[in-house]
Amino acid sequence: MLIQIHLLQNYAPSNLNRDDTGSPKDAIFGGTRRGRISSQCLKRSIRRSEAFSQAFRDDGLLGTRTLKLPELVRQELVALGAEPQAVAAIVARVPEIGRESAKKKSQEEDAEGEEEVEETVTKQLVFIGKSELRPLAEKLLAIYREDGTKWPKAKIDEITKRLGASVPCSVDIALFGRMTTSAAFEDVQAACQVAHALTTHTITQEFDYYTAVDDLSTEPGAPMIGDIEFNSATYYKYINLHWEQLVHNLGGDAAVARRAVLALLQAAATAQPSGKQNTFAAQSLPDYILVEVRPTNLPVSYANAFIKPVRSAGNLLEVSAEQLNGYIGRVTAAYSLPGVRAQLSLLDSEPLPGAEVLPSLEALGGWLAAHLPEH
Repeated sequence: MLIQIHLLQNYAPSNLNRDDTGSPKDAIFGGTRRGRISSQCLKRSIRRSEAFSQAFRDDGLLGTRTLKLPELVRQELVALGAEPQAVAAIVARVPEIGRESAKKKSQEEDAEGEEEVEETVTKQLVFIGKSELRPLAEKLLAIYREDGTKWPKAKIDEITKRLGASVPCSVDIALFGRMTTSAAFEDVQAACQVAHALTTHTITQEFDYYTAVDDLSTEPGAPMIGDIEFNSATYYKYINLHWEQLVHNLGGDAAVARRAVLALLQAAATAQPSGKQNTFAAQSLPDYILVEVRPTNLPVSYANAFIKPVRSAGNLLEVSAEQLNGYIGRVTAAYSLPGVRAQLSLLDSEPLPGAEVLPSLEALGGWLAAHLPEH
């Protein structure tokens, strides 16, 4: 089964997701320049949203992406009552996890006379569930206690192989996946795909010139000047979720999977990218949300509805919704797409034919819950 979420969302002047020069991200689509919000940005805003935090924080079902795995392991070892010498020795080796294949080269460089520097973080970001930390610390402690004298020189790839691949029970890892280069952690295939959000129309980047004035100075002029690039745009956002993969990633727990789907819908509708929000406060909600439930895993983005960019001297949202609805109707008829749909819209445009029209996000969540398997 496949769940798809389509949104149209308009932002006032903003710079929600910047590139390496500080400019709002963009892309060429349909031969014209469009505003873009990266999928990484959208997924992080969902993961860090209040909707996700409230749903799973108390259950310990959220993961952490961090370089500070050594500190997390140290905290667990202390909680286990490990002796200080063991804690220090184990934590000293944890930064090597995730770069087993590079360890040989590192040792060769040290042998050539390069000074070895003590590391306190891992070389790569580790996405780890809270439920994985205590078993990881327990296994490391057990291996150390077998013979502490051999621990400092033990090969890290042998240590991680003995640990065995850790399987997370974390909603955000189950949704968005995990790729590692260490035998200590199992790769997780993402159950959820998030597209880069694109504007339905061609954008024009603009600049805000600003100054900062010294409140105590009596001299004319400003001690600081600068500029910020921004745009104002209507975005099409697309998310799909493979139900069976999600249940598999969660160890067969359909009850948690149901909660995850509903939290994803809530977060997709309410989470905001954090870029330059203190400057622009672009805190808008979607005016159009379409949810589709299909019996087969056949994902279809409707981004091609906007290959021809929307042009309007009036309401870009209204025209975008009309263009989207027309395209969905044509694709559905041409490919006989199965499934059911429900729509929440704040717009005056006609609703999508065949979609159940609902008055609120709560009602939309209730509709989706009724179409999710119990087991």
